[in-house]
Amino acid sequence: MRPMIETDEHPSDRNAVVSRRTLVRWRPKGLHLAVPLLVLLVVFFAIPGLELVRRSFFDSSGSLSLDSYVSFLETPAYRKILLRTFVVAALCTVICALFAYPYAYLMTLSTPRVRRILLVLVLLPFWTSLMVRTYAWLVLLQDTGPLKSALNAIGLGGLELIRTTNGVLIAMTQILLPFMVLPLYNNLQKIDRSDLLAAQSLGATPRRAFWRAYFPQSLPGLFAGSVLVFILALGFYITPVILGSPQNSMMSQLIVRQVSERLDWASGGAMAVVLALLTLGCIVVASRFVKVQRAFGGVESGEN
Repeated sequence: MRPMIETDEHPSDRNAVVSRRTLVRWRPKGLHLAVPLLVLLVVFFAIPGLELVRRSFFDSSGSLSLDSYVSFLETPAYRKILLRTFVVAALCTVICALFAYPYAYLMTLSTPRVRRILLVLVLLPFWTSLMVRTYAWLVLLQDTGPLKSALNAIGLGGLELIRTTNGVLIAMTQILLPFMVLPLYNNLQKIDRSDLLAAQSLGATPRRAFWRAYFPQSLPGLFAGSVLVFILALGFYITPVILGSPQNSMMSQLIVRQVSERLDWASGGAMAVVLALLTLGCIVVASRFVKVQRAFGGVESGEN
């Protein structure tokens, strides 16, 4: 039997030492490096955003009121603009996913040299101003532009592009496509392609092996890219203003009009709050199907 070793250390002292060690162990390393960014976010984003939310609950006389929310939700024109905004954002997200997935998949199959070229092509739009790209689309989408001529050649000349939702959707898809490709590629390159060979060795066809063994593992990257594109599309302003028309305006244009032209901060704040809550609700619903931690590179609870 092992002899007991007596010490002068009290059990509470040992517990205190263990607690301090635990705190040190779980203290994030390099947290001080994020302090400047947190300060910038609080000063230039959180405080103005909270002020806009506060103003949405007060009327022109300074009294607490929900009239701005009631007026926004009861006005058919405003509800139509809100629905159009979400429809355009959803369509833009779907189209970006349809184009980005094959492109990102091709990047995983290519040689390193070809992969670098494909990556440069994805990053190339970031080297040009958004305003320049939008005005370039204004030239391409005109009735005398090359895109319209191509549609006339294949018998689709009746499709209106300029000053319509169609033109806005085309330009937004091209502008937001890199935000879908990059998260997808980051996820696809981590998938072990031996899973496809294993599925085929068990009798699955290449198509069935892709959909059952490969595609489910790419859902986190697809979800991350979709969230980025969807949120950015909801807040697009420059492109709808230049390529669209007042008849097919989006929520960002309506909010700017309320604040800049009418100086109605309460209505603009209410619209922004409703848009933000609906966007958050869409993300929460989508997160029921795909783990958010996996989508954005986090570690799920229970993983080592």
